[in-house]
Amino acid sequence: MHFHCNADIRLQTCFQDAKKLSISLFVEYGAIDDVDIDLHIDASFLDEEIALAWDVIRREPVIVRLHCSLTQYLNGPVPTVDVFQVSTKDRFGLGHQMKKIMQTFVTQQWKLQSKEKLNCSRNKNKGDKKGKSPLHIFSTLRRSEKHHNTDILPFIMSSNNVFCQQTMEYAEQRIPVLNEFCVVCDEPHVFQNGPMLRPTVCERELCVFAFQTLGVMNEAADEIATGAQVVDLLVSMCRSALESPRKVVIFEPYPSVVDPCDSQALAFNPRKKDYDRVMRALDSLTSIREMSQAPYLEIKRQMDKHDPLAHPLLTWVICSNRSHIVKLPVTRQLKFMHTPHQFLLLSSPPAKESNFRAAKNLFGSTFAFHGSHIENWHSILRNGLVVASNTRLQLHGAIYGSGIYISPMSSISFGYSGTQKTYRNFKGQQPQFLQSRNLKCIALCEVITSPDLHKHGDIWVVPNTDHVCTRFFFVYEDGQVGDTSINTQDAGIHREILRVIGNQTATG
Repeated sequence: MHFHCNADIRLQTCFQDAKKLSISLFVEYGAIDDVDIDLHIDASFLDEEIALAWDVIRREPVIVRLHCSLTQYLNGPVPTVDVFQVSTKDRFGLGHQMKKIMQTFVTQQWKLQSKEKLNCSRNKNKGDKKGKSPLHIFSTLRRSEKHHNTDILPFIMSSNNVFCQQTMEYAEQRIPVLNEFCVVCDEPHVFQNGPMLRPTVCERELCVFAFQTLGVMNEAADEIATGAQVVDLLVSMCRSALESPRKVVIFEPYPSVVDPCDSQALAFNPRKKDYDRVMRALDSLTSIREMSQAPYLEIKRQMDKHDPLAHPLLTWVICSNRSHIVKLPVTRQLKFMHTPHQFLLLSSPPAKESNFRAAKNLFGSTFAFHGSHIENWHSILRNGLVVASNTRLQLHGAIYGSGIYISPMSSISFGYSGTQKTYRNFKGQQPQFLQSRNLKCIALCEVITSPDLHKHGDIWVVPNTDHVCTRFFFVYEDGQVGDTSINTQDAGIHREILRVIGNQTATG
């Protein structure tokens, strides 16, 4: 084994013992001159629901594998990189994005590291009478709270750090904020309310072309496994936004779809918006119910014959959703909401969720409803809950000041969602798909009970968007609603919410 490789491994092991990091390093021999160095990154820091959204198993490390030359190491060819988890290696979308990021990092640093190692060896041969402990190079290392920014790179790429440790540090910094960057170009997303939960492709035209026409990084962002009922809901939200007289304001983002007949042009272009053409394509979609029952390729061929933009638009609707939505099984549904259409809805990325949990430990949390017309949710799922007060997004008044308006009373939030106050207790077999285009919805959110939460009777105002996170989403058909007398502050209701959410740390 090359002596620099051996030294890096020994120093990495010493660092692990000194800092008690959850990192393991294994060396496996393949060909005579090959060595695989596996850096194990602890994934347990991810929240359970976020890990589910990212298809990450929290109890398993994320492995960054460097395939190097055994005898040449830094003097040999640039290592190839693989990123995976053992149990999900073939379907690890996060791994595809991280592999691209880490391969770029390793390639950029390889020659630099080779030169620095050689220079260090020459200087060491000149002698240092005082001498230093091998561990002195770690004396300045600290766990940084920053992620992928210009402050980190000079530290990570300094000559005071071994190559394996550099790679590990960079991987640890990138994983929590993967969702903030485009999976194709690795440039930051530009959203008005910060990053959302799921990794996706940005709206830059080159990335759209690369993703849709070449399939670049579609393993990382293409949610083929999205449930049919969720797709049904996403399409319904898209349609409601398009049919709204406020579509110029709320149908954002506008689709970016490559023309299947001309791969050099965009059929749907945010710079040249044509709402009528989008609606025609949407009307041409085969019903999601039929898609779930027939061979997918056959359904796609039928849609292509009817309207060649129908299927590309459907793909965009699915892939542009940046929230994590899962249809809840009957055992995890809140019975007092009286609808079969109940979804887990998470839109907070790890960084925001971490801030939320820190504030929750200080001030506690409770639950409250947020009502908004279904036409607004096409944008909310892609841009997050925003403070609409005094902006063109504002639909209702802001009599109690600027912030996100929520309420512990279902009746108030149902009013904001535009529902009729007609109670219907659903009985019988639960329909899997939405039966009507007349849909209303309401979200159940967790909110921090800090002094910043302004309570005006049953109307609460949250000025800080980091202090409110969506947890559940309920859909009603034909203007019907559930029980309008639900109060989330009722002890029995609160216990039922905690039972379903599986989180016993929320406090009223």
